[in-house]
Amino acid sequence: MSPVLRLDAVTRVHGSGETEVQALRGISFSAHAGELVAVMGPSGSGKSTLLTIAGGLDSPTAGTVTVEGTDLGSLGQAGRARMRRTSIGYVFQGFNLVPALTAAENVALPRELDGESARRARAAALAALEEVGIADLADRFPDDMSGGQQQRVAIARAVVGSRRLVLADEPTGALDSETGEEVLRLLRARCDAGAAGVLVTHEARHAAWADRVVFLRDGVVVDESGSAPVERLLDEEPAL
Repeated sequence: MSPVLRLDAVTRVHGSGETEVQALRGISFSAHAGELVAVMGPSGSGKSTLLTIAGGLDSPTAGTVTVEGTDLGSLGQAGRARMRRTSIGYVFQGFNLVPALTAAENVALPRELDGESARRARAAALAALEEVGIADLADRFPDDMSGGQQQRVAIARAVVGSRRLVLADEPTGALDSETGEEVLRLLRARCDAGAAGVLVTHEARHAAWADRVVFLRDGVVVDESGSAPVERLLDEEPAL
């Protein structure tokens, strides 16, 4: 079965000359339908860069990124934006909700931007809010919700419609441990329902929700079996 997400020999270089930084160095990575992959590594290892490139928010310096058989590099900016509205869901640590919109309006927004009628977009939004257990908050504004409730709205926005790829960048970082576990349970359930998920985290207990763990260091994959002790992979000095 072809992966939902595939990165082939992806390199990302920021700057040039003395200020050049190689965030990713020829990484190959994939995530299949029904699979949740955790990406771990120390600060500066390239975790968030991998996620932004996988979601089409940034472009690789070299290599290819394919989502459901479509090479993101073959799409223009508008095409990549449409992929994010229809096929790719992104969950941010900071929620990124529009304060002036209700929960239902925040979730419906990507559907409406893609040309769906307001009535159908709201129906899809209500279904997504029901899926994450907060349908009763549909008409509440973000400032009137707890952090956990806001993150649930963000997850509903990421999975509304037929999103096949869900990318989550430290989605529990601003939450207490109990609420964080609930958020991870929702991501796990979405993958069990058939989506491919990629979770960036620095917590081993959160990575335990994943089917597979990929460890990065200095922009390269140092382990992707999850067999080596997490603490060693996170803390050890890179080999010279």
